[in-house]
Amino acid sequence: MTGRSETFVDIEGLPVRVSHPDKVVFPQAGITKLDIVAYYLAVADGALRGAGGRPMVLKRFVKGIDAEPFFQKRVGDHPDYIGTAVLRYASGRTAEEAVVTDAAGLAWIANLGCLDLNPHAVRASDLDHPDELRIDLDPMPGVEWPEIVDVAFVVREVLADHGLVGWPKTSGSRGIHILARIHPEQDFAAVRLAAQTVAREVENRAPGLATARWWKEERGESVFVDFNQNAKDRTVASAYSIRPLPDARVSTPLGWDELRLRRPEEFTMPTVLARFAEIGDPHAGIDDAVGSLSGLLALADELGPPEKPPRGSDGTGRRVSTMPLIEIARTRTKPESLAAVEEWRAAHTDVAALLQPADILVDGMRGSSSLWYRVRINLQHVPEDARPAQEPRIADYDPWAGRGAAQDQR
Repeated sequence: MTGRSETFVDIEGLPVRVSHPDKVVFPQAGITKLDIVAYYLAVADGALRGAGGRPMVLKRFVKGIDAEPFFQKRVGDHPDYIGTAVLRYASGRTAEEAVVTDAAGLAWIANLGCLDLNPHAVRASDLDHPDELRIDLDPMPGVEWPEIVDVAFVVREVLADHGLVGWPKTSGSRGIHILARIHPEQDFAAVRLAAQTVAREVENRAPGLATARWWKEERGESVFVDFNQNAKDRTVASAYSIRPLPDARVSTPLGWDELRLRRPEEFTMPTVLARFAEIGDPHAGIDDAVGSLSGLLALADELGPPEKPPRGSDGTGRRVSTMPLIEIARTRTKPESLAAVEEWRAAHTDVAALLQPADILVDGMRGSSSLWYRVRINLQHVPEDARPAQEPRIADYDPWAGRGAAQDQR
């Protein structure tokens, strides 16, 4: 590695060390590690509005954006200006996570190789009662931006009808996040139920366009209104987070009047820096628009319990899919999973020609500290007599090798 081994950035009298400041993190855009630190300092007001005061998982890209990151829940050694909070999970395990409260904290996080900020939906002062409802609009393959925006406006309408204000931002990839501040008076289970109720009501109002179905193979070409990001162990890339795409794309807060006019690819580190300097943060009023979940929880009672998937008869209690699925690979990285898809296509050209975009299911699965990828094919559009049988996997990566059989493959 060439260039300086370290430098120090003075942030309101605090010297924050940046190691290897000249390291190029985004080769296509020519963005260095020091550029990333400078970016977060410039947008600190908005970034802290989204992530400040919340425990966060450190998602570290120490080997660059082309390698899988690892997830660090336990903060480890840290300077005095980094706070901490101890989260307790259903497994009984605990994790002392980082809590950032100022610009120096953002710089310290960036120096660790964190590109996006991944806070929980709670404040460090109250770890049991979320103060943010999160709706993640996740488009299936084949769904275009205008359709995602249409669903976003239905979400806005549902929230407004039940006393909440939605604040949209690009996810930094293909989707849209909609946030609503709530009074911290309900536990995680109630908040997740409220989010699921939003998803079900959006599906009712926009059938065929939006879906609340949790199982990916059942969604078709629609926008999944993801409610499970409100579970206790989940985090979402917050406002002004840099995403690990070659163009250094940013998860960017928008006004509702902009949503139909803009595209996610417009918002990169350089353009967001200029935008923030010109107009500030469109979500500046989010903390003044706090609402109650009472309306959504009342609607949950009206809708009744959601449909549950069928279970197997083998005594395991495992879910049985209603779709004809085959699993073709488990891989360590996404490029390997995409290569497995192409290898399978080449071996089954006639079948592959019948598939729809949403029939290729590449799922990022959480391992002990990093992601792995499961690749499945939904054969629903293939005549039954032409469907290939389950074959040995093209790749068979075991994310739990050497870690014990009791690990939970979430």
